[in-house]
Amino acid sequence: MGIEETTIKLQVKEEKFCEMKTVCLHAFTDLTNVDPVVFLYLLKECYVRGNLKATQKFRALQQQVYQVLRNSPQPGPATFVAHCLYALPIFGTYCEGFSHLIVSAFHRFLKKAVTAGDSLEAKSIAAQLFVYIVEGSIGHDERIAVKILEVFDVRLTDIEKVVSQLRARNDCRFDCAKTFVEQYIYGLLESQSYMAAVNLLEHFSIRQSGQSFLVKMIENKQFRAAEKWAMFMGKPVLSLLVQEYADRNMLKNAYLIIKKNNLQQEFPDVHHKYKESALKKLAEKACWDVAEAKTNGDRQLVEYLVYLAMEAGYSEKVDELCKRYSLEGFTKAKELEASFLRRRFLNLNELVIEDIIWVDELTGLQKATCQIEGSKVVGLDCEWKPNYIKGSKPNKVSIMQIASDKVVFIFDLIKLYKDVPDVLDNCLTRILQSPRILKLGYNFQCDVKQLAQSYGDLECFKCYNMLLDIQNMFKEPGGGLSGLAEKILGAGLNKTRRNSNWEQRPLTQNQLEYAALDAAVLIQIFYRIRDKSHPADVSDGHEKIEWKSHIVSRMDNVKKSRKESKIRTFSEVENNKP
Repeated sequence: MGIEETTIKLQVKEEKFCEMKTVCLHAFTDLTNVDPVVFLYLLKECYVRGNLKATQKFRALQQQVYQVLRNSPQPGPATFVAHCLYALPIFGTYCEGFSHLIVSAFHRFLKKAVTAGDSLEAKSIAAQLFVYIVEGSIGHDERIAVKILEVFDVRLTDIEKVVSQLRARNDCRFDCAKTFVEQYIYGLLESQSYMAAVNLLEHFSIRQSGQSFLVKMIENKQFRAAEKWAMFMGKPVLSLLVQEYADRNMLKNAYLIIKKNNLQQEFPDVHHKYKESALKKLAEKACWDVAEAKTNGDRQLVEYLVYLAMEAGYSEKVDELCKRYSLEGFTKAKELEASFLRRRFLNLNELVIEDIIWVDELTGLQKATCQIEGSKVVGLDCEWKPNYIKGSKPNKVSIMQIASDKVVFIFDLIKLYKDVPDVLDNCLTRILQSPRILKLGYNFQCDVKQLAQSYGDLECFKCYNMLLDIQNMFKEPGGGLSGLAEKILGAGLNKTRRNSNWEQRPLTQNQLEYAALDAAVLIQIFYRIRDKSHPADVSDGHEKIEWKSHIVSRMDNVKKSRKESKIRTFSEVENNKP
Protein backbone atom coordinates (compact mmCIF):
# COMPACT_ATOMS: atom_id res chain seq x y z
CA MET A 1 0.00 0.00 0.00
CA GLY A 2 3.00 2.25 0.01
CA ILE A 3 2.79 3.03 3.73
CA GLU A 4 5.89 4.64 5.16
CA GLU A 5 5.97 4.91 8.97
CA THR A 6 7.67 7.97 10.41
CA THR A 7 8.19 9.30 13.90
CA ILE A 8 8.05 12.82 15.29
CA LYS A 9 10.07 13.39 18.43
CA LEU A 10 9.44 16.08 21.01
CA GLN A 11 11.97 16.92 23.66
CA VAL A 12 10.41 17.83 26.97
CA LYS A 13 12.66 19.32 29.63
CA GLU A 14 11.90 18.18 33.13
CA GLU A 15 13.65 18.82 36.46
CA LYS A 16 16.78 16.72 36.08
CA PHE A 17 16.40 14.90 32.82
CA CYS A 18 14.99 15.17 29.34
CA GLU A 19 12.31 12.73 28.23
CA MET A 20 11.79 11.95 24.55
CA LYS A 21 8.09 11.65 23.72
CA THR A 22 6.90 10.41 20.33
CA VAL A 23 3.79 10.23 18.23
CA CYS A 24 3.64 7.73 15.37
CA LEU A 25 2.56 9.04 11.99
CA HIS A 26 1.92 7.33 8.65
CA ALA A 27 2.80 9.16 5.45
CA PHE A 28 0.72 7.84 2.51
CA THR A 29 2.56 8.14 -0.77
CA ASP A 30 -0.05 6.17 -2.72
CA LEU A 31 -3.68 5.95 -1.56
CA THR A 32 -5.09 4.47 -4.76
CA ASN A 33 -6.05 1.19 -3.15
CA VAL A 34 -6.46 2.32 0.47
CA ASP A 35 -10.00 2.14 1.80
CA PRO A 36 -11.11 5.12 3.99
CA VAL A 37 -11.88 2.68 6.83
CA VAL A 38 -8.29 1.39 6.73
CA PHE A 39 -7.01 4.96 6.73
CA LEU A 40 -9.20 5.84 9.73
CA TYR A 41 -8.02 2.74 11.57
CA LEU A 42 -4.38 3.72 11.05
CA LEU A 43 -5.21 7.24 12.15
CA LYS A 44 -6.77 5.89 15.33
CA GLU A 45 -3.72 3.72 16.01
CA CYS A 46 -1.47 6.75 15.63
CA TYR A 47 -3.61 8.61 18.14
CA VAL A 48 -3.85 5.77 20.65
CA ARG A 49 -0.17 4.83 20.58
CA GLY A 50 1.20 8.37 20.55
CA ASN A 51 2.09 9.60 24.03
CA LEU A 52 1.97 13.33 23.42
CA LYS A 53 -0.73 15.49 24.97
CA ALA A 54 -4.08 15.37 23.16
CA THR A 55 -3.75 18.87 21.64
CA GLN A 56 -0.28 18.14 20.28
CA LYS A 57 -1.43 14.83 18.82
CA PHE A 58 -4.42 16.53 17.21
CA ARG A 59 -2.17 19.08 15.49
CA ALA A 60 0.33 16.48 14.37
CA LEU A 61 -2.38 14.24 12.92
CA GLN A 62 -4.14 17.20 11.32
CA GLN A 63 -0.91 17.98 9.50
CA GLN A 64 -0.66 14.33 8.45
CA VAL A 65 -4.23 14.30 7.05
CA TYR A 66 -3.44 17.51 5.17
CA GLN A 67 -0.39 15.81 3.61
CA VAL A 68 -2.55 12.81 2.71
CA LEU A 69 -4.97 15.05 0.80
CA ARG A 70 -2.05 16.64 -1.06
CA ASN A 71 -0.97 13.15 -2.19
CA SER A 72 -4.15 12.91 -4.32
CA PRO A 73 -6.02 9.99 -2.71
CA GLN A 74 -8.41 8.23 -5.09
CA PRO A 75 -10.99 8.89 -6.35
CA GLY A 76 -10.15 12.45 -5.18
CA PRO A 77 -9.42 14.34 -1.94
CA ALA A 78 -12.94 15.73 -1.46
CA THR A 79 -14.61 12.39 -2.15
CA PHE A 80 -12.09 10.62 0.09
CA VAL A 81 -12.97 12.97 2.97
CA ALA A 82 -16.70 12.49 2.38
CA HIS A 83 -16.28 8.69 2.52
CA CYS A 84 -14.23 9.05 5.72
CA LEU A 85 -17.04 11.05 7.33
CA TYR A 86 -19.50 8.37 6.28
CA ALA A 87 -17.42 5.69 8.00
CA LEU A 88 -16.38 7.55 11.16
CA PRO A 89 -19.45 6.71 13.36
CA ILE A 90 -18.29 3.07 13.54
CA PHE A 91 -15.27 4.29 15.54
CA GLY A 92 -17.49 5.22 18.50
CA THR A 93 -15.89 7.65 20.94
CA TYR A 94 -13.29 8.70 18.35
CA CYS A 95 -15.97 9.81 15.89
CA GLU A 96 -16.49 13.41 17.01
CA GLY A 97 -12.80 14.29 17.51
CA PHE A 98 -11.68 12.69 14.25
CA SER A 99 -14.55 14.36 12.37
CA HIS A 100 -13.34 17.79 13.50
CA LEU A 101 -9.76 16.77 12.69
CA ILE A 102 -10.52 15.62 9.13
CA VAL A 103 -12.87 18.52 8.34
CA SER A 104 -10.35 21.09 9.60
CA ALA A 105 -7.55 19.47 7.54
CA PHE A 106 -9.78 19.45 4.46
CA HIS A 107 -10.73 23.10 5.03
CA ARG A 108 -7.03 23.97 5.14
CA PHE A 109 -6.45 21.96 1.97
CA LEU A 110 -9.23 23.83 0.13
CA LYS A 111 -7.67 27.18 1.04
CA LYS A 112 -4.47 26.30 -0.82
CA ALA A 113 -5.84 24.09 -3.61
CA VAL A 114 -7.31 25.72 -6.72
CA THR A 115 -10.01 23.06 -6.86
CA ALA A 116 -10.51 19.66 -5.35
CA GLY A 117 -11.26 18.29 -8.84
CA ASP A 118 -13.94 15.96 -7.52
CA SER A 119 -16.02 18.61 -5.71
CA LEU A 120 -19.31 17.86 -7.51
CA GLU A 121 -19.20 14.16 -6.65
CA ALA A 122 -18.15 14.95 -3.08
CA LYS A 123 -20.96 17.51 -2.73
CA SER A 124 -23.51 14.88 -3.75
CA ILE A 125 -22.12 12.42 -1.20
CA ALA A 126 -22.06 15.13 1.50
CA ALA A 127 -25.70 16.07 0.77
CA GLN A 128 -26.69 12.43 1.13
CA LEU A 129 -24.66 12.18 4.34
CA PHE A 130 -26.43 15.24 5.77
CA VAL A 131 -29.85 13.77 5.02
CA TYR A 132 -28.92 10.52 6.73
CA ILE A 133 -27.57 12.42 9.76
CA VAL A 134 -30.85 14.34 10.06
CA GLU A 135 -32.88 11.14 9.75
CA GLY A 136 -30.70 9.46 12.38
CA SER A 137 -29.31 6.75 10.11
CA ILE A 138 -25.72 7.99 10.67
CA GLY A 139 -24.60 9.13 14.11
CA HIS A 140 -23.00 12.57 13.78
CA ASP A 141 -24.04 15.46 16.01
CA GLU A 142 -25.44 18.76 14.71
CA ARG A 143 -22.09 20.58 14.82
CA ILE A 144 -20.53 18.07 12.43
CA ALA A 145 -23.64 18.22 10.24
CA VAL A 146 -23.24 22.01 9.94
CA LYS A 147 -19.52 21.70 9.18
CA ILE A 148 -20.22 19.14 6.44
CA LEU A 149 -22.65 21.55 4.77
CA GLU A 150 -20.20 24.43 5.02
CA VAL A 151 -16.99 22.70 3.92
CA PHE A 152 -18.64 20.97 0.94
CA ASP A 153 -20.85 24.00 0.17
CA VAL A 154 -24.02 21.89 0.13
CA ARG A 155 -27.11 23.90 -0.88
CA LEU A 156 -30.85 23.25 -0.88
CA THR A 157 -30.67 22.19 -4.54
CA ASP A 158 -28.18 19.44 -3.62
CA ILE A 159 -30.38 18.23 -0.76
CA GLU A 160 -33.43 18.39 -3.06
CA LYS A 161 -31.80 15.81 -5.36
CA VAL A 162 -31.30 13.40 -2.44
CA VAL A 163 -34.84 13.98 -1.13
CA SER A 164 -36.24 13.36 -4.65
CA GLN A 165 -34.36 10.06 -4.90
CA LEU A 166 -35.67 8.97 -1.49
CA ARG A 167 -39.19 10.06 -2.39
CA ALA A 168 -38.99 8.00 -5.58
CA ARG A 169 -38.30 4.99 -3.39
CA ASN A 170 -41.13 6.00 -1.02
CA ASP A 171 -38.43 6.47 1.62
CA CYS A 172 -39.03 10.14 2.49
CA ARG A 173 -41.86 11.84 4.38
CA PHE A 174 -41.04 15.41 3.20
CA ASP A 175 -42.27 17.14 0.06
CA CYS A 176 -39.19 19.25 -0.53
CA ALA A 177 -35.69 19.97 0.75
CA LYS A 178 -36.66 23.28 2.37
CA THR A 179 -39.35 21.65 4.49
CA PHE A 180 -36.89 18.91 5.40
CA VAL A 181 -34.23 21.44 6.52
CA GLU A 182 -36.70 23.71 8.31
CA GLN A 183 -38.04 20.78 10.30
CA TYR A 184 -34.49 19.90 11.34
CA ILE A 185 -33.81 23.50 12.37
CA TYR A 186 -37.04 23.55 14.38
CA GLY A 187 -35.84 20.46 16.24
CA LEU A 188 -32.51 22.16 17.01
CA LEU A 189 -34.35 25.16 18.43
CA GLU A 190 -36.49 22.88 20.58
CA SER A 191 -33.33 21.29 21.98
CA GLN A 192 -31.79 24.79 22.46
CA SER A 193 -28.95 24.13 20.00
CA TYR A 194 -29.22 27.75 18.94
CA MET A 195 -25.81 28.25 17.33
CA ALA A 196 -26.24 25.22 15.07
CA ALA A 197 -29.73 26.42 14.14
CA VAL A 198 -28.50 29.94 13.36
CA ASN A 199 -25.62 28.57 11.26
CA LEU A 200 -28.11 26.54 9.20
CA LEU A 201 -30.49 29.49 8.79
CA GLU A 202 -27.62 31.61 7.52
CA HIS A 203 -26.15 28.86 5.32
CA PHE A 204 -29.47 28.22 3.56
CA SER A 205 -30.55 31.92 3.63
CA ILE A 206 -33.73 31.07 5.51
CA ARG A 207 -34.98 34.25 7.18
CA GLN A 208 -36.64 33.07 10.36
CA SER A 209 -38.34 36.19 11.71
CA GLY A 210 -39.81 37.05 15.07
CA GLN A 211 -38.70 38.84 18.21
CA SER A 212 -39.55 35.80 20.33
CA PHE A 213 -36.73 33.83 18.66
CA LEU A 214 -34.26 36.55 19.60
CA VAL A 215 -35.57 36.78 23.17
CA LYS A 216 -35.28 33.00 23.64
CA MET A 217 -31.60 33.07 22.70
CA ILE A 218 -30.90 35.97 25.05
CA GLU A 219 -32.82 34.37 27.93
CA ASN A 220 -30.74 31.23 27.46
CA LYS A 221 -27.55 33.36 27.41
CA GLN A 222 -26.79 32.34 23.83
CA PHE A 223 -25.49 35.82 23.03
CA ARG A 224 -23.11 34.79 20.23
CA ALA A 225 -25.93 32.98 18.45
CA ALA A 226 -28.29 35.94 18.92
CA GLU A 227 -25.73 38.39 17.54
CA LYS A 228 -24.85 36.16 14.58
CA TRP A 229 -28.52 35.78 13.68
CA ALA A 230 -29.16 39.52 14.04
CA MET A 231 -26.18 40.29 11.79
CA PHE A 232 -27.61 37.91 9.17
CA MET A 233 -31.11 39.40 9.40
CA GLY A 234 -29.93 43.00 9.11
CA LYS A 235 -30.52 46.38 10.71
CA PRO A 236 -34.10 45.92 12.00
CA VAL A 237 -33.16 42.83 14.02
CA LEU A 238 -29.87 44.40 15.12
CA SER A 239 -31.92 47.30 16.49
CA LEU A 240 -34.18 44.85 18.30
CA LEU A 241 -31.11 43.17 19.80
CA VAL A 242 -29.67 46.48 21.03
CA GLN A 243 -33.00 47.35 22.65
CA GLU A 244 -33.24 43.94 24.33
CA TYR A 245 -29.71 44.34 25.71
CA ALA A 246 -30.48 47.86 26.90
CA ASP A 247 -33.69 46.76 28.64
CA ARG A 248 -31.70 44.11 30.50
CA ASN A 249 -29.01 46.69 31.43
CA MET A 250 -26.46 44.74 29.38
CA LEU A 251 -24.94 48.02 28.27
CA LYS A 252 -21.57 46.67 27.16
CA ASN A 253 -23.21 44.13 24.82
CA ALA A 254 -25.48 46.85 23.44
CA TYR A 255 -22.58 49.27 23.02
CA LEU A 256 -20.47 46.76 21.09
CA ILE A 257 -23.35 46.04 18.67
CA ILE A 258 -23.92 49.77 18.21
CA LYS A 259 -20.24 50.44 17.56
CA LYS A 260 -19.73 47.49 15.23
CA ASN A 261 -22.79 48.29 13.11
CA ASN A 262 -22.63 52.10 13.23
CA LEU A 263 -25.93 52.52 15.07
CA GLN A 264 -24.90 55.53 17.21
CA GLN A 265 -27.52 57.79 15.64
CA GLU A 266 -30.29 55.26 16.25
CA PHE A 267 -29.32 54.75 19.91
CA PRO A 268 -27.63 57.92 21.22
CA ASP A 269 -28.94 57.42 24.77
CA VAL A 270 -27.78 53.80 25.04
CA HIS A 271 -24.37 54.71 23.62
CA HIS A 272 -23.96 57.55 26.12
CA LYS A 273 -25.37 55.54 29.02
CA TYR A 274 -22.76 52.82 28.45
CA LYS A 275 -19.98 55.40 28.35
CA GLU A 276 -21.17 56.81 31.69
CA SER A 277 -21.45 53.31 33.15
CA ALA A 278 -17.87 52.54 32.07
CA LEU A 279 -16.63 55.80 33.62
CA LYS A 280 -18.41 55.00 36.87
CA LYS A 281 -16.79 51.57 37.09
CA LEU A 282 -13.37 53.08 36.48
CA ALA A 283 -14.03 55.74 39.12
CA GLU A 284 -15.05 53.06 41.62
CA LYS A 285 -11.68 51.41 40.96
CA ALA A 286 -9.98 54.82 41.36
CA CYS A 287 -8.67 54.63 37.77
CA TRP A 288 -9.23 58.34 37.17
CA ASP A 289 -6.59 58.83 34.48
CA VAL A 290 -8.00 55.95 32.43
CA ALA A 291 -11.51 57.31 32.92
CA GLU A 292 -10.44 60.72 31.67
CA ALA A 293 -8.81 59.17 28.60
CA LYS A 294 -12.05 57.26 27.89
CA THR A 295 -14.00 60.53 27.65
CA ASN A 296 -12.02 61.48 24.50
CA GLY A 297 -12.61 65.11 25.41
CA ASP A 298 -16.42 64.76 25.19
CA ARG A 299 -17.60 67.66 27.34
CA GLN A 300 -20.72 65.88 28.60
CA LEU A 301 -18.67 62.85 29.70
CA VAL A 302 -15.99 65.04 31.28
CA GLU A 303 -18.68 66.83 33.30
CA TYR A 304 -20.04 63.47 34.43
CA LEU A 305 -16.53 62.47 35.51
CA VAL A 306 -16.27 65.70 37.52
CA TYR A 307 -19.51 64.82 39.30
CA LEU A 308 -18.10 61.36 40.08
CA ALA A 309 -14.95 62.93 41.51
CA MET A 310 -17.08 65.28 43.62
CA GLU A 311 -19.16 62.37 44.83
CA ALA A 312 -15.98 60.55 45.83
CA GLY A 313 -14.58 63.57 47.64
CA TYR A 314 -11.62 63.81 45.28
CA SER A 315 -11.40 67.62 45.36
CA GLU A 316 -8.03 67.97 43.62
CA LYS A 317 -9.26 65.84 40.70
CA VAL A 318 -12.32 68.09 40.44
CA ASP A 319 -10.10 71.19 40.31
CA GLU A 320 -7.75 69.52 37.82
CA LEU A 321 -10.55 68.57 35.40
CA CYS A 322 -12.34 71.92 35.69
CA LYS A 323 -9.12 73.79 34.97
CA ARG A 324 -8.05 71.55 32.09
CA TYR A 325 -11.43 71.63 30.32
CA SER A 326 -12.50 75.16 31.40
CA LEU A 327 -15.62 73.88 33.17
CA GLU A 328 -17.77 76.25 35.18
CA GLY A 329 -21.21 76.50 36.78
CA PHE A 330 -21.72 73.13 38.44
CA THR A 331 -25.01 73.72 40.18
CA LYS A 332 -24.98 70.40 42.03
CA ALA A 333 -21.46 70.77 43.39
CA LYS A 334 -22.45 71.86 46.89
CA GLU A 335 -25.10 69.14 47.16
CA LEU A 336 -22.65 66.46 46.13
CA GLU A 337 -19.95 67.71 48.50
CA ALA A 338 -22.46 67.78 51.35
CA SER A 339 -23.55 64.26 50.45
CA PHE A 340 -19.96 63.11 50.59
CA LEU A 341 -19.35 64.76 53.96
CA ARG A 342 -22.24 62.76 55.39
CA ARG A 343 -20.40 59.56 54.56
CA ARG A 344 -18.44 57.83 57.29
CA PHE A 345 -14.73 57.38 56.60
CA LEU A 346 -11.85 57.12 59.03
CA ASN A 347 -9.51 60.10 59.40
CA LEU A 348 -6.10 60.59 61.01
CA ASN A 349 -7.53 62.46 64.02
CA GLU A 350 -9.61 59.41 64.97
CA LEU A 351 -6.46 57.28 64.84
CA VAL A 352 -4.67 59.78 67.14
CA ILE A 353 -1.91 60.40 64.60
CA GLU A 354 0.02 63.52 65.63
CA ASP A 355 2.27 64.00 62.62
CA ILE A 356 3.14 62.89 59.09
CA ILE A 357 6.87 63.19 58.39
CA TRP A 358 8.19 63.25 54.81
CA VAL A 359 11.60 61.55 54.56
CA ASP A 360 13.67 62.36 51.47
CA GLU A 361 17.23 63.17 52.68
CA LEU A 362 20.01 61.59 54.73
CA THR A 363 19.46 63.26 58.11
CA GLY A 364 15.73 62.69 58.04
CA LEU A 365 16.28 59.05 57.07
CA GLN A 366 18.60 58.41 59.99
CA LYS A 367 16.30 60.15 62.50
CA ALA A 368 13.25 58.29 61.24
CA THR A 369 15.06 54.93 61.48
CA CYS A 370 16.07 55.58 65.09
CA GLN A 371 12.49 56.52 66.05
CA ILE A 372 11.02 53.49 64.29
CA GLU A 373 13.55 51.17 66.02
CA GLY A 374 12.12 52.33 69.33
CA SER A 375 8.66 51.04 68.41
CA LYS A 376 7.33 47.58 69.18
CA VAL A 377 4.66 47.63 66.47
CA VAL A 378 4.66 49.43 63.10
CA GLY A 379 2.31 49.46 60.12
CA LEU A 380 3.75 49.11 56.60
CA ASP A 381 2.43 50.05 53.19
CA CYS A 382 3.72 51.40 49.87
CA GLU A 383 2.39 53.15 46.79
CA TRP A 384 3.39 53.42 43.15
CA LYS A 385 2.05 55.16 40.09
CA PRO A 386 -0.32 52.87 38.15
CA ASN A 387 0.69 51.75 34.67
CA TYR A 388 -2.26 51.22 32.35
CA ILE A 389 -0.28 50.04 29.31
CA LYS A 390 -1.16 46.38 28.80
CA GLY A 391 1.81 44.02 28.99
CA SER A 392 4.24 46.63 30.31
CA LYS A 393 6.12 46.42 33.61
CA PRO A 394 4.71 48.16 36.71
CA ASN A 395 6.26 51.47 37.67
CA LYS A 396 8.79 51.62 40.50
CA VAL A 397 7.44 51.79 44.03
CA SER A 398 7.41 55.51 44.79
CA ILE A 399 6.86 55.79 48.54
CA MET A 400 6.91 53.51 51.58
CA GLN A 401 4.86 54.35 54.66
CA ILE A 402 5.94 53.18 58.13
CA ALA A 403 3.54 54.10 60.94
CA SER A 404 4.18 54.03 64.69
CA ASP A 405 1.54 54.76 67.35
CA LYS A 406 1.63 58.54 66.91
CA VAL A 407 3.68 59.29 63.79
CA VAL A 408 3.68 58.14 60.17
CA PHE A 409 6.95 58.35 58.22
CA ILE A 410 6.66 58.49 54.44
CA PHE A 411 9.90 57.50 52.70
CA ASP A 412 10.52 58.97 49.24
CA LEU A 413 12.11 55.79 47.88
CA ILE A 414 12.80 57.20 44.43
CA LYS A 415 14.85 60.13 45.75
CA LEU A 416 16.53 58.25 48.62
CA TYR A 417 17.56 55.43 46.29
CA LYS A 418 19.05 57.97 43.89
CA ASP A 419 20.89 60.02 46.57
CA VAL A 420 21.87 57.58 49.36
CA PRO A 421 21.18 53.99 48.24
CA ASP A 422 23.59 52.34 50.71
CA VAL A 423 22.21 54.22 53.72
CA LEU A 424 18.64 53.49 52.61
CA ASP A 425 19.49 49.79 52.31
CA ASN A 426 21.04 49.73 55.78
CA CYS A 427 18.20 51.62 57.47
CA LEU A 428 15.39 49.55 55.95
CA THR A 429 17.29 46.32 56.67
CA ARG A 430 17.47 47.31 60.35
CA ILE A 431 13.71 47.86 60.39
CA LEU A 432 12.44 44.99 58.24
CA GLN A 433 14.76 42.34 59.70
CA SER A 434 14.52 43.43 63.33
CA PRO A 435 13.29 40.64 65.64
CA ARG A 436 12.11 43.27 68.15
CA ILE A 437 9.61 45.07 65.89
CA LEU A 438 6.32 43.47 64.87
CA LYS A 439 5.63 44.62 61.29
CA LEU A 440 1.98 44.79 60.24
CA GLY A 441 0.88 44.74 56.60
CA TYR A 442 -2.12 44.00 54.42
CA ASN A 443 -1.14 41.66 51.59
CA PHE A 444 2.33 43.06 52.24
CA GLN A 445 4.15 40.04 50.85
CA CYS A 446 2.87 41.19 47.44
CA ASP A 447 4.22 44.67 48.21
CA VAL A 448 7.60 43.20 49.22
CA LYS A 449 7.76 41.42 45.86
CA GLN A 450 7.06 44.70 44.07
CA LEU A 451 9.69 46.48 46.20
CA ALA A 452 12.28 43.80 45.37
CA GLN A 453 11.51 44.14 41.64
CA SER A 454 11.75 47.93 41.82
CA TYR A 455 15.02 48.02 43.75
CA GLY A 456 16.67 44.71 42.89
CA ASP A 457 20.18 45.64 44.05
CA LEU A 458 19.04 46.50 47.59
CA GLU A 459 19.26 43.66 50.12
CA CYS A 460 16.66 45.10 52.50
CA PHE A 461 13.64 43.82 50.54
CA LYS A 462 14.92 40.26 50.10
CA CYS A 463 14.42 39.26 53.74
CA TYR A 464 12.04 40.21 56.53
CA ASN A 465 11.38 39.16 60.11
CA MET A 466 8.31 39.27 62.37
CA LEU A 467 5.78 40.17 59.64
CA LEU A 468 2.10 39.81 60.45
CA ASP A 469 -0.11 40.05 57.37
CA ILE A 470 -3.51 41.13 58.71
CA GLN A 471 -5.25 39.83 55.60
CA ASN A 472 -4.28 36.22 56.39
CA MET A 473 -6.10 36.31 59.73
CA PHE A 474 -9.53 36.42 58.10
CA LYS A 475 -11.04 33.68 55.96
CA GLU A 476 -13.22 36.09 53.99
CA PRO A 477 -11.49 39.48 53.86
CA GLY A 478 -14.03 40.97 51.43
CA GLY A 479 -13.72 44.66 50.64
CA GLY A 480 -9.95 44.85 51.10
CA LEU A 481 -8.40 46.91 53.86
CA SER A 482 -11.29 49.39 53.81
CA GLY A 483 -13.81 46.58 54.31
CA LEU A 484 -11.75 45.13 57.15
CA ALA A 485 -11.44 48.55 58.83
CA GLU A 486 -15.21 48.94 58.63
CA LYS A 487 -15.69 45.48 60.11
CA ILE A 488 -13.25 45.97 63.01
CA LEU A 489 -13.27 49.73 63.64
CA GLY A 490 -16.76 50.62 62.42
CA ALA A 491 -15.68 52.83 59.49
CA GLY A 492 -13.88 52.26 56.20
CA LEU A 493 -11.23 54.12 54.23
CA ASN A 494 -11.75 56.50 51.33
CA LYS A 495 -9.80 54.74 48.53
CA THR A 496 -10.40 57.23 45.71
CA ARG A 497 -6.74 58.30 45.58
CA ARG A 498 -5.12 54.87 45.50
CA ASN A 499 -4.41 55.12 41.76
CA SER A 500 -3.28 58.75 41.73
CA ASN A 501 0.13 59.90 40.50
CA TRP A 502 2.47 58.91 43.33
CA GLU A 503 5.54 60.07 41.43
CA GLN A 504 4.55 63.74 41.40
CA ARG A 505 6.43 65.96 43.84
CA PRO A 506 5.30 67.36 46.09
CA LEU A 507 2.42 65.04 46.90
CA THR A 508 -0.83 66.82 47.75
CA GLN A 509 -1.98 66.97 51.37
CA ASN A 510 -4.81 64.59 50.51
CA GLN A 511 -2.33 62.09 49.06
CA LEU A 512 -0.16 62.32 52.19
CA GLU A 513 -3.16 61.73 54.44
CA TYR A 514 -4.35 58.82 52.28
CA ALA A 515 -0.92 57.17 52.40
CA ALA A 516 -0.56 57.73 56.15
CA LEU A 517 -4.01 56.27 56.87
CA ASP A 518 -3.28 53.02 55.05
CA ALA A 519 -0.32 52.32 57.36
CA ALA A 520 -1.74 53.77 60.59
CA VAL A 521 -5.04 51.91 60.42
CA LEU A 522 -3.19 48.56 60.57
CA ILE A 523 -1.97 49.33 64.08
CA GLN A 524 -5.47 50.20 65.31
CA ILE A 525 -6.93 47.03 63.75
CA PHE A 526 -4.18 44.97 65.39
CA TYR A 527 -4.74 46.54 68.84
CA ARG A 528 -8.48 45.87 68.58
CA ILE A 529 -7.81 42.24 67.64
CA ARG A 530 -5.23 41.80 70.37
CA ASP A 531 -7.08 43.48 73.22
CA LYS A 532 -10.72 42.70 72.59
CA SER A 533 -12.75 39.65 71.58
CA HIS A 534 -14.17 40.08 68.09
CA PRO A 535 -16.72 37.81 66.35
CA ALA A 536 -14.94 36.82 63.15
CA ASP A 537 -15.61 33.51 61.41
CA VAL A 538 -16.62 31.81 64.70
CA SER A 539 -19.91 30.25 65.62
CA ASP A 540 -20.37 31.63 69.14
CA GLY A 541 -19.23 35.17 68.27
CA HIS A 542 -16.94 35.47 71.32
CA GLU A 543 -13.77 33.65 70.37
CA LYS A 544 -10.65 35.78 70.22
CA ILE A 545 -8.78 35.86 66.91
CA GLU A 546 -5.49 33.95 67.01
CA TRP A 547 -2.77 36.17 65.55
CA LYS A 548 0.60 34.86 66.77
CA SER A 549 0.54 31.82 64.50
CA HIS A 550 0.23 34.13 61.44
CA ILE A 551 3.59 35.83 62.02
CA VAL A 552 6.05 34.94 59.25
CA SER A 553 9.72 35.51 58.50
CA ARG A 554 11.90 35.08 55.45
CA MET A 555 15.53 35.13 56.45
CA ASP A 556 17.37 33.58 53.49
CA ASN A 557 20.77 34.33 54.98
CA VAL A 558 20.04 32.29 58.10
CA LYS A 559 19.71 28.56 57.36
CA LYS A 560 17.28 27.05 59.84
CA SER A 561 14.81 24.21 59.75
CA ARG A 562 11.10 25.02 59.75
CA LYS A 563 10.82 23.81 63.34
CA GLU A 564 13.71 25.99 64.53
CA SER A 565 12.27 29.01 62.68
CA LYS A 566 8.86 28.49 64.26
CA ILE A 567 10.32 28.11 67.76
CA ARG A 568 12.35 31.29 67.23
CA THR A 569 9.31 33.26 66.02
CA PHE A 570 7.18 32.33 69.03
CA SER A 571 10.11 33.00 71.36
CA GLU A 572 10.48 36.50 69.90
CA VAL A 573 6.75 37.18 70.26
CA GLU A 574 6.76 36.15 73.93
CA ASN A 575 9.91 38.14 74.75
CA ASN A 576 8.82 41.26 72.86
CA LYS A 577 5.08 41.41 73.46
CA PRO A 578 3.69 44.42 71.60
